[in-house]
Amino acid sequence: MSELNTLTLTDHLVSGEEFGLLWNADYQCYQTNPIPENLQKYYESGDYISHSDSSDTAMARMYQRAKRVNLNHKLKLVKRFCGHEGALMDIGAGTGDFVKHAQDRGWEAYGVEPNEAARERAHKKGVAVYSHIAVQQAAVYDAITLWHVLEHLPDLDTEIRTISKTLKPGGWLILAVPNYKSLDAKYYKSDWAAYDVPRHVWHFSRDSIKALFEPKGYELRAVKPLWLDAFYISWLSETYRKNRLAPLSGAFMGAASNLYGIFSREFSSHVYCLQKKAG
Repeated sequence: MSELNTLTLTDHLVSGEEFGLLWNADYQCYQTNPIPENLQKYYESGDYISHSDSSDTAMARMYQRAKRVNLNHKLKLVKRFCGHEGALMDIGAGTGDFVKHAQDRGWEAYGVEPNEAARERAHKKGVAVYSHIAVQQAAVYDAITLWHVLEHLPDLDTEIRTISKTLKPGGWLILAVPNYKSLDAKYYKSDWAAYDVPRHVWHFSRDSIKALFEPKGYELRAVKPLWLDAFYISWLSETYRKNRLAPLSGAFMGAASNLYGIFSREFSSHVYCLQKKAG
């Protein structure tokens, strides 16, 4: 068993509670242990950046800048595989920025976001964001995206079945998740911010995604790095260590992690491009 089993992880955002990691042989990944029955209460914080548009702190401003930079990069990636603008559903849409970005560029785009406050912010932007996936009689989407969402879903099998019912044969499932095999994860260990327990229920690697999706009728066609994630995650990890030079130290570690990823193919976060098989 990996050294990860010995880690004790702290919820730095809401509760201060401690959690462990448990190996899941079926999915070839780690899961947070225990998984709280009421996960929603662990999102109830004004500091949970993805549910707000706040720029009140240096960390929030960095997140919002990175989000704006990533919007165009993400949509270009989706179009590269789809080959055209089409019907797109963004699961875990937050405040709706990616959906709006896609709509403004010719996509028929919708979002799904369970958090009511985030949905309200999206609606004020004129973005169609719903509380759950609506399963129709026929699959309608050319692409479905989950940007740092899969790790939050407690019942993966049910969620993936629902997604598959709405994605056209030959359609694209594009998802981003942190990678526990990255250099920054190895360096920060229990302080690695991307563990983010208990909100992150699952902790994936490249092998995990293959084990999870290939038996369900998907082919992994490409794996891409999210370069900016290493800097943000490293900065946040340094703050957990109460480092007064967190921005500087985080920038150094983020650069080192990306350099390591170039040679090892293990970046801080990966985007996985999966195609649903026809038939």
